[in-house]
Amino acid sequence: MSTSSVARSFVALSDPHRCQVVELLGARPHSAGELARLTGLSPSAMSRHLRLLLQHGLVTDQRNRDDARVRVFSLNPEGLVGCQAWLDQVQAHWQANLASFKRHVEGGAGRAPSQP
Repeated sequence: MSTSSVARSFVALSDPHRCQVVELLGARPHSAGELARLTGLSPSAMSRHLRLLLQHGLVTDQRNRDDARVRVFSLNPEGLVGCQAWLDQVQAHWQANLASFKRHVEGGAGRAPSQP
């Protein structure tokens, strides 16, 4: 996943309502109406949020076999893989830097000379 697509995913997740939707879908699939009710949003506002999450590949949808008007949304774990990989890289970088700093400090650099 490219840096720009990771950035777009983070932009999609920057809204608290969309984060709440991702959390809800992490538990189980929901219809748009259920998500609107659970988040306290209007159906049209929820539709806009879901459209953006779909565009960024963070959620998927399926039509209900019994009623084609009903779409059921699910979390797309693959949509978060790029974000997790980027976070893992950043964490590894900082862990390496902190370990290097710790070795430097514990190695005696910067200590005051001993008093006789």
